[in-house]
Amino acid sequence: MIIIIDFGSQFNQLIARRVREHNVYCQVEPSNISVSKIRSLQPQGIILSGGPSSIYEDNSPIIDKSLFDLGVPILGICYGMHYMVHSLGGKIKKAEKKEYGFANLDIIDAEPLFKDMGTGFQCWMSHGDSAMELPENFVVTASTENTPIAAIAHHKQKIYGLQFHPEVEHSINGSAMIGHFLFDVCHCSKSWTMKSFCDGAVSQIKDAVGDKKVIMGLSGGVDSSVAASLIHKAIGKHLFCIFVDNGLLRKNEKEALEISLIKNLDLNIRFVDAKEKFLSKLQGVTDPEKKRKIIGSLFIEVFEAEAAEIEGAEFLGQGTLYPDIIESKSAFGGPSSIIKSHHNVGGLPEKMKLKLIEPLQLLFKDEVRKLGAELGLHDDLIWRQPFPGPGLAIRIMGEITAFRLEILREADAILLDEIRKAGLYRELWQSFAVLLPVKSVGVMGDKRTFANCIAIRAVTSNDAMTADWAKLPHDLLGKISNRIINEVDNINRVVFDITSKPPGTIEWE
Repeated sequence: MIIIIDFGSQFNQLIARRVREHNVYCQVEPSNISVSKIRSLQPQGIILSGGPSSIYEDNSPIIDKSLFDLGVPILGICYGMHYMVHSLGGKIKKAEKKEYGFANLDIIDAEPLFKDMGTGFQCWMSHGDSAMELPENFVVTASTENTPIAAIAHHKQKIYGLQFHPEVEHSINGSAMIGHFLFDVCHCSKSWTMKSFCDGAVSQIKDAVGDKKVIMGLSGGVDSSVAASLIHKAIGKHLFCIFVDNGLLRKNEKEALEISLIKNLDLNIRFVDAKEKFLSKLQGVTDPEKKRKIIGSLFIEVFEAEAAEIEGAEFLGQGTLYPDIIESKSAFGGPSSIIKSHHNVGGLPEKMKLKLIEPLQLLFKDEVRKLGAELGLHDDLIWRQPFPGPGLAIRIMGEITAFRLEILREADAILLDEIRKAGLYRELWQSFAVLLPVKSVGVMGDKRTFANCIAIRAVTSNDAMTADWAKLPHDLLGKISNRIINEVDNINRVVFDITSKPPGTIEWE
């Protein structure tokens, strides 16, 4: 097992993902974990994550420095390296020039992390501090033009530091570096698979739930469907699912999901029509966070009323993934910053008195799809593109009305139809339409128009933590634009979003 110490980086769970890609089990722990607890877990290696703090700031995250006396291999990344250097007697300084983005890494000492990687490669930097003096017996193993000490090593004690981020996709050889740490340094074995995760999760759910009842909000998306299937595998008919139609679904989605859920999942499912309630509450609301809060709290209200009719329920199941958690609250008690609220994180009212089961909370989307395949789910469910819990409400900039929802539904349906026809649906992480809060002048049928604008959003990604805008063929974009303008009333302009994440998010709100 590998332990990852969370110092608050928004990307720290990408480290866990990279470790799991090598079929090695890992778990993330807060920086206030005791060294005795770490010792009891008997890890084969420890990774110290990055973080947004400076080592000299008040309340910057720390861990007991006797960690370095455990005799366990340690890899520090960015802030994790700074903490290592500072704790062991070196010096960290404010960098003369902040380094954010791509940098060319020059390798000085290849063993063991840079083995077979030539003389250098591209890496991803994100730091404002740098190491100035190294602790005794440490050597510099790589540098960049801006950062002379970009990687360090204490070969005898097997302690290593990287100023850059090997966990992000932008760092060439990042996965290979982590692999060298896991196998050449820590001597891990490739024993963690999705089958082993599935078997372990089923066993844990059985032990936790016993013969009690679990209720769960089911959206028909990949996350909730896989989570429901996993819980159902553990407890069978003791799981009761509730599907809430909030009126914010895509065109014909409820009807399609009814068929899909009943056909593919042998579950107890209740369908609740709450369209009017949601639209009434959202009337006049334009602030994105208020929309999310209203939808989240109203979902709980509707869900709670329906759940009250299920006697003896003691648990609430949710399909929460780790990107949901890391972007919604401080992860594992760590110091990561809140990016946005999420409707199914921390929204459980105390009066429901239900215990929470989130069996997917340490998984990323691609891993959830692998788990779905392990559970035998149909490809139509496994490969469904992510759809946000607040639905079309966060794809309509400005007020939510039945009229504006209908415009977006029609435009979105055309977009997805053309994406599927082009054979790109499974290649894209997400593709959807956004209704903008602006009108523009146009000419249609020799007449002046003043109508709405639709934005097309399409991205590629592996885990939603980072994403690139998809380079859709121009003729495809032209066909989509032409169809939307000609087939959807009140639209006279279509634009294409070419923003990656970061700096943008995938969704517009």
